[in-house]
Formats: sequence, structure tokens, C-alpha cells
Amino acid sequence: MSEKERIWVVDRIEGEAAVVVADDDQEMLDIPLNVLPHGVREGTVLRVTESKGHLLWVSAMLDEELRLKRLRQAETALHELKNRDPGGDIVL
Repeated sequence: MSEKERIWVVDRIEGEAAVVVADDDQEMLDIPLNVLPHGVREGTVLRVTESKGHLLWVSAMLDEELRLKRLRQAETALHELKNRDPGGDIVL
């Protein structure tokens, strides 16, 4: 059996569906909230098993540790960008 795990991030919630984006190829899908784990919200990182080319959404698991790691990385990048800004008015 050919199984692998893929990482998906919830981009947004639209009605009764979560719009998710794949980490590996930026594929976007609308997934009904009732098949996803309880507590899914924007920014949630999901680990989803793929078997024989089919995603097993009922196997999706929240990965809070990876979500927090990515949040820290984004905060660090934003802080570094702010530190490079000399401030003041922009001259065009």
C-alpha cells in the first residue's frame, strides 16, 4: 500500500467548508467542516494521509506544534523587516 502524509493549512472558512492549501504544491481544496477535526480554524495546520492518490480527510490530525513553529518564524521575519525600515517619509 502506498501511503504518505501531506501537510495542509486552513486558509479560510467559508460557510460549512474549510478552504485548505497544500504545503507541497499550493493545491487548494474546499473540504466540508464536518469531516475535519474539531477546532479547525484559519491557520490550522493539518496532517492528512494520502493513500493510492486519495486524501483521507477523516484521518486529518491537527498539528499545533507545527502551527506555532510557523507562527514564530513569521513573527521573526516580520521583526527583521521592521528593523531594516529606516522610518520617515518615502521620497518618490
